[in-house]
Amino acid sequence: MRAPLFLLSANRQNLGRLVLIRVLVLSAQAASVGVAWLSGVVVLPWLALAIILGISTLLCLFTALRLRQQWPVTEQEYAVQLACDLVIHSVLLYFSGGSSNPFVSYYLVPLTIAAATLPWLYTLVLSALALTSYSLLLFTHHPLTLLVTLPAEIMVYGMWLSFALAALLITVFVARMAEALRFQEQLQAQRREADMRDQQLLAVATQAAGAAHELGTPLATMSVLLKDLIQDCQGQPSLQDDLKVLQDQVMLCKGTLQSLVRAAEAQRRQEIVEQTVREWLEAALERWHLMRPEATYRYECTGKGTPPSLMPPAELTQALLNLLNNAADASPDNLAIRLDWDHQWIKVTIRDHGAGVPLAIAEQLGKPFFTTKGKGFGLGLFLSQASVTRAGGTVKLYNHEEGGTLTELRLPRLYGLH
Repeated sequence: MRAPLFLLSANRQNLGRLVLIRVLVLSAQAASVGVAWLSGVVVLPWLALAIILGISTLLCLFTALRLRQQWPVTEQEYAVQLACDLVIHSVLLYFSGGSSNPFVSYYLVPLTIAAATLPWLYTLVLSALALTSYSLLLFTHHPLTLLVTLPAEIMVYGMWLSFALAALLITVFVARMAEALRFQEQLQAQRREADMRDQQLLAVATQAAGAAHELGTPLATMSVLLKDLIQDCQGQPSLQDDLKVLQDQVMLCKGTLQSLVRAAEAQRRQEIVEQTVREWLEAALERWHLMRPEATYRYECTGKGTPPSLMPPAELTQALLNLLNNAADASPDNLAIRLDWDHQWIKVTIRDHGAGVPLAIAEQLGKPFFTTKGKGFGLGLFLSQASVTRAGGTVKLYNHEEGGTLTELRLPRLYGLH
């Protein structure tokens, strides 16, 4: 099964287009030779011309078969293919009048393709080959022997037809070849950005793993001391309530560390549980509310029909918790959380009533170690965007028209679904 066109390399796409150009030009050349032979008004070395046209046909077939192979198309191979076109065209011109042939302007087509798709060194070599061939045709070629006198306009019409063919090929095909190269460069830039983000994530993950290992002991010590303090303060209900809140927070931290270990092990064993998006979001909200009991929110599900199912990994849930924490840090009161879906996307929106996103720093949001808050490390939004991007989704922040920030989390509906 062949790969889609947008997954192929630019050189492979352009070589395929070059084969199509050859077929079109070969058809025009064969038609011209056939008309000249049938008209009987000119004497040419028909056998030599037929052999050259046959070689051009074999080159088209060979290149088409080569494109079915898996090995990559290099710039050197592509340049050799263009050089073959120049040589074949030069030999055809040699046997059909040399530089006086109207189709001599076709030299510009391979050179334009080279200039648009190849490095300058290959273009320089091909230009030298074309100029040398054209120069030799000025002095040595098989002359045209006309049996009848043709009107002078025939040469003008031939030149016009040659120019029209060259202009058509350059306009239609060369522009697409250049576009394929630009698209490939854009993909490479996106891959480089993804690699840099993955390196940053690896560095953060390494530090987080070390910190999680080190936090186990102090959390266990705090848990023991809080139990003792609760027992010692039996007669002070208000203090006991505060200590109980602290104990719950410590247990939550210990549970988070344990869940990280369990999630990593489950992901290693591919034991991620399937659930509906509504169950996933409501479970995450319940867990988040234990972390941020001071926050108040209003939850609404506006999706129509059966909620889509998904198998969210632990990092996706953590990304959602980070976004909720960011909204609560901006304004913990009356957050508006909405879940919606359609045939293509699952959308979770979080609206807070804080100060919004300052326009001066909007482009910096989501970069590692950049924060607008007085506390924190500037990693929450960065990690969230990275996790959601890996799932094929997006995270965007908008200034709401009525004040505050609207955070939009989008996931593809087909992500992790059956």
